[in-house]
Amino acid sequence: MKILFDGLGGDNSPQEIVKGAILAKNELGIEIAIIGNKEEINKILLEENAEAEVIHADEKIENDEQPAFAIKNKKNSSIVLGLKALAMDKYDAFVSAGSTGALLAGGLFIVKRIPNIKRAVIPTPIPTIKGSVCVIDSGANMDTDPELLLQFAKMGNEYVKTAFSIENPRIGLLNVGTEAGKGNELTKETFKLLANTKLNFVGNVEARDIAFDVCDVLICDGFVGNVLLKTTEGIAGFYNYLLKEKVIKNMSKEGQVEFAKNYEQIKKRLDYKEIGGATLLGLNKIVVKAHGSSNAMAIKNAAKNALDSFNGKIIENMKNCF
Repeated sequence: MKILFDGLGGDNSPQEIVKGAILAKNELGIEIAIIGNKEEINKILLEENAEAEVIHADEKIENDEQPAFAIKNKKNSSIVLGLKALAMDKYDAFVSAGSTGALLAGGLFIVKRIPNIKRAVIPTPIPTIKGSVCVIDSGANMDTDPELLLQFAKMGNEYVKTAFSIENPRIGLLNVGTEAGKGNELTKETFKLLANTKLNFVGNVEARDIAFDVCDVLICDGFVGNVLLKTTEGIAGFYNYLLKEKVIKNMSKEGQVEFAKNYEQIKKRLDYKEIGGATLLGLNKIVVKAHGSSNAMAIKNAAKNALDSFNGKIIENMKNCF
């Protein structure tokens, strides 16, 4: 497998992107290519005593730019050139920590959608007591309808089978109550559609129950999903602060050492860098969006996500599903 990395995407490019690509090459056994400022990338490769194919791109799409406008006008950007190379089958996947909007817009305009799929979505795992639940959509589609949410559920079903090796994923619908009649018009109509499919639909799921392993895929529109993720991140950060300031500081030295052993395992489960990135579902090729502040380890894990999607034939499975 050969993965193309966006050397201009994210807050820590190109240094951490290049280092992450090298880690992926060494640990995952893949071929790598990096697109971005050729001079800067080659300098880092030399410092790291590593080799990689380098493609020059001299434009970067910023997060505050209007995605469709940027894709149209920044034709020499790393995202546009990278997605074009992917669409031409020069690479098996594209990994970027750049603008989410630009990746989605570029994915739709350049890579194109899988036939019969209306929108691309972002699946994002949230830790639970037994593993994780995949939230779909987590920010790509702010306005949806019941038919779209049904498609999200079908895509999530195939993705979780591949990414998490779950044979018959439990599909839940994020709502304000567990009863069938709860929610707004969108969730009520979506409930009816999901209930009449062969999917393993477990019904409505309240936000407070998500962490307790009630489903494997959680369906919602991108607005609600993104609010859910940001709230989860904020609460995790708050409890991390409380543990450090109110608990660990008041422990004995021996207690701190013992607590630290378990604390590191907890931190690891909540760390986005361990997940790396999310495969944008619904596109004709594998595009993985990494966190904007990704370091080398996160980029390597984003490549692992791409590799798993490639080996699991996620694109073929999606096509067969629709």
